[in-house]
Amino acid sequence: MRRARWVGVLVAVFTMASMMSAHADPGDHGSEPPAAPAQPGTARTLPLLATVNPGEGSNADVFGFKQHAYLASWIGKGCLSKGIRVYDLHNPRRPRLASVFADAASDPALAGTWSEKVIVQHVVTREFRGDLAVVSFQVCAGTSTPAFRGFGLYDVTNPDHPRKLALYATPGTRGSHEIWLGADRGKAYVYTAVIRSELLTSPDFDPVTNTATTPGTPDFRIIDVSDPTAPAQVGAWGAWKELGVSPTADGKLNFVHSVRVDDRLRVAYLSYWDLGTVILDISQPARPRFLGKTTPPQGATHSAFITNAGRLLVETHETDAGLPYFYDIADPAHPTLLGSLAPPGFEADTVHDPKVRGDRAYFSWYSLGVVVADIDRPASPRLEAQFVPRSDYVNPDFFCTEPCAQVWGVFVDRDYMLASDMNSGLYVLGLRPR
Repeated sequence: MRRARWVGVLVAVFTMASMMSAHADPGDHGSEPPAAPAQPGTARTLPLLATVNPGEGSNADVFGFKQHAYLASWIGKGCLSKGIRVYDLHNPRRPRLASVFADAASDPALAGTWSEKVIVQHVVTREFRGDLAVVSFQVCAGTSTPAFRGFGLYDVTNPDHPRKLALYATPGTRGSHEIWLGADRGKAYVYTAVIRSELLTSPDFDPVTNTATTPGTPDFRIIDVSDPTAPAQVGAWGAWKELGVSPTADGKLNFVHSVRVDDRLRVAYLSYWDLGTVILDISQPARPRFLGKTTPPQGATHSAFITNAGRLLVETHETDAGLPYFYDIADPAHPTLLGSLAPPGFEADTVHDPKVRGDRAYFSWYSLGVVVADIDRPASPRLEAQFVPRSDYVNPDFFCTEPCAQVWGVFVDRDYMLASDMNSGLYVLGLRPR
């Protein structure tokens, strides 16, 4: 894989050595036999409107909100703790750096962390009215000083001047990995994946053998942030405690990697690595209830996107030659696998994150760049367009020794698309292929 130059760092952070093999779980049920990957069509390119290289430090995910791009940062070679870079996109052809926040320079408490994920939503509660950002923090491997781990809450109502409201800690873990922020009916919640928490926080965890016999604090946690200055956990769920599936059952790695929640805050979709996508009823946050799960043809279930009024699940896999899969989840107890997408060159890399607007799916696909597919018929998705950054930049904090493309995130916003490249920064793209 072209990712070989930097995947060693992921191995250290997530114990990836035993994660990166594709396999199914024959002990579970609920999916039809895997469909053959869709035949690729002829891909056009996407017009480049603008690109911004933030300079020092490597890049992670990107989120678009109210004509601003929020660019997160990755661990890189030096753990520079660059935080979130905010770009004003009122003129998408001329991005303007508006602010930087959640970084070690402005908040020394965050030194030794990396912030790969940022979510922004408008929140209206009794205690807060405005635009709220949640940022994930994980401790850098090998850091020599105690570092914060968990997530942070920031008031970005004025994105030129973000304001820290609170830090929420997840002690005994590497921190909050991927997150979601939801607000509805006067309440707001952060939904977070704390990788391997159920194992690492076990009262009898043995760090030498990496084993335990008693479930610790669950990987999936629900935090009430209706008052974002005083976040409080109100619910949690773990497959070890609730289903009896240990974090290392049958040689697999079962932990929550990512989480997505519907707009009404009633259903959560947990990307549970080797376990598949776990679907929970969270209408009562204090008592999440298991509804069902997928049984994908590959392991390393990474991320999800839900569309078609909650009937269609797009599930991605971060493993060798990892693909996106499309499921009918109208009956969450029995997800039905419809199809998958395999663009030219997929064998050499892995898909990362999915987004959907209408009948188009947008994927960040590392060295394959941004991949766009027509999913009007999800059983037979069709490759429509692709954009691969052609930067000649060699980032001293990244792991490529020559110019390379490694697209981490993609986000569809208004009439343009945002993409983040780990090596070279932010890209603003038009939506009409040519």
